[in-house]
Amino acid sequence: MAYRHLFGPVHSRRLGVSLGVDLVPQKTCTFDCVYCECGKTTCLTCERREYVPTDRVIAELDAYLATAPDLDYVTFAGSGEPTLHSGIGEIIGFIKDRYPRYRVAVLTGSALLSDPDVRAALMRADLVVPSLDAVSEEVFLHLNRPHQGLTVGQVLEGVLAFSREFPGEVWLEVFIAPGFNDTGEELQRLKDAIAAIGPDRVQVNTLDRPGTDIRVRPAAPLALERIAATLGGEAIGAACTDRALPPEERDAVEVILATIRRRPCTSSDLAALLGIRPAEVAKRLRVLEAAGLIEPVRETRGIFYRAA
Repeated sequence: MAYRHLFGPVHSRRLGVSLGVDLVPQKTCTFDCVYCECGKTTCLTCERREYVPTDRVIAELDAYLATAPDLDYVTFAGSGEPTLHSGIGEIIGFIKDRYPRYRVAVLTGSALLSDPDVRAALMRADLVVPSLDAVSEEVFLHLNRPHQGLTVGQVLEGVLAFSREFPGEVWLEVFIAPGFNDTGEELQRLKDAIAAIGPDRVQVNTLDRPGTDIRVRPAAPLALERIAATLGGEAIGAACTDRALPPEERDAVEVILATIRRRPCTSSDLAALLGIRPAEVAKRLRVLEAAGLIEPVRETRGIFYRAA
């Protein structure tokens, strides 16, 4: 089967070997964050609907999980905000009923958690990773660039309500963009909000791949460690793993291109993902670059390749 809505498995910095489930067209989101590694939002919306066929996603998951792959998580993420899809609860339910051995994670920007229907749809997940990058309205508007009418108060209210109701784990993510949300005042507001939310973990992240706005730079490692300590969390490092993927994932141009279209990667990222030698990755990257499908971008961690 050709998978249109599954990607990876990828080696996630936080979730280990993770099969991605992408429920919206790129780039459909409630935010247009300046740091987003998926690129500029082309469909900025809060409308929930069936963006891709629910039965098709379920069929792909059934076909893939029936092979009993070695996964740490099945993760709803990818090209935008997964909770925009009105069938996410049904799809999570299918996984938990048919393949209960697999843990389900949902990465969300938190914009829709104030909706009781969205919170209900996520109740059978094992892990939800909501984002909260700002508490003051001014910083929220400049950093997250939300859909018109969406306020940081709604986001905070939704995260608070979800954290009280959800029986699984909540790992709160805070993305630090120097010059936007790293002032003492904003960090104190975030610290107070985190105390009220009471997540199981707080993960403090910064730019690792090229973001939407080229002016956004990563926080320095020591600064990120200090901020994480202030917020009572852990700083998230660069991707690494020593686990190779199954042989059926190793050939390669299509997997490389599908991965790069969702998030920029270095050649070493891709070598780890595919479990093949860096020289083999480099050969495939040259083919894709010559075809005009990808382009290199130099960043602090090295040369990243992104979709052209």
